[in-house]
Amino acid sequence: MQSRSDRVAREGDIDLFDLAHWLWLKKVLIVSMMLLGGACGVAYAILVTPIYEAKGVVIPPTQNGIAELNYGRTSESGLAPFNISAVYDVFLRNLRSETLRRRFFEEQYLPSLDAKSKQRSEADLYRDFSRTLQITLIDKSVPDRYSVQVQSSDPALAARWASLFIEQAGAQAKAELISNVEREAEVLARNLSRQINMLRETGRKVREDLIIQLNEALAVAQAIGLHKPPLISGNLSSEVSAGMDGELTYMRGTNALEAEIRNLKERKSDDPFIHSLRDLQSKYDFYKYLEVDSEAVSVFRFDGPTSQPDIPVKPKRVMAVAGGAALGLVVGVLIAMFGYLLGRRSREATVGT
Repeated sequence: MQSRSDRVAREGDIDLFDLAHWLWLKKVLIVSMMLLGGACGVAYAILVTPIYEAKGVVIPPTQNGIAELNYGRTSESGLAPFNISAVYDVFLRNLRSETLRRRFFEEQYLPSLDAKSKQRSEADLYRDFSRTLQITLIDKSVPDRYSVQVQSSDPALAARWASLFIEQAGAQAKAELISNVEREAEVLARNLSRQINMLRETGRKVREDLIIQLNEALAVAQAIGLHKPPLISGNLSSEVSAGMDGELTYMRGTNALEAEIRNLKERKSDDPFIHSLRDLQSKYDFYKYLEVDSEAVSVFRFDGPTSQPDIPVKPKRVMAVAGGAALGLVVGVLIAMFGYLLGRRSREATVGT
């Protein structure tokens, strides 16, 4: 005879064929729950506000786009020219800066909210905004291709914000670069101005020294009564004429020396007699009045248009309907299995008595 414990253990086992038959009998319930879940998914897809995503893709500028920044930046000036990578790095730094994001949040995002939404704390609103606007690297194998993604219930607004955010980053980076270029040109012009002033001061002192030297030579010429240069024929004449400087300056005669001293004293400017001064003045004028045409500078390029999206990214309607139907199916099966277990326990209780 079987013991009571063996009989209870056997009764605790679930007959899979019996369970499958039970579920088949409850197929109407299961299908109904699945259809109900699918209907809930359809309702969710219809009633929930659709969210659209606009994407703007940026790539580095061309060499022609940064040429205006390198105007006057040569090896002679000591100013290193900008390359595409350096300019684009400035743009990316501004694109990802918290300053720009915060300003866009205050100037664009907050004014677009309704009165009820504005009652929330600014920290919560900023977190929502950070999820709304995201900057991502598209492909790690192409490290200079970034996208700005904006999500909104208004597809036109999403596209406009994506373009506007990129353009503001570009304008901010362009202003920074132009400011740096003009500041460096200003510093270089100031250094050139110092060099010009030093050359002029040196020229003045050289003129004063020359007047002293000529006065001494004049005293010697007057002492020996030499009013005109001596007339010497032959090769010696050219040799003596070429050497009438230094100790032989007095040989020019008093007439020439007095005229030269008078001219030196009456000279209004030493600029024409200072070597390399004109070249420095030309460079000074160039860098002093250097202006960068911002319209000719580009710090990035759009890789394709930032078009208005026409298909929402949320909710995904097919997935919502399929997910609702799957959930309804699971719920229907669970309800049927629960009924099966209750019925089985009732049967076991009847047998036990």
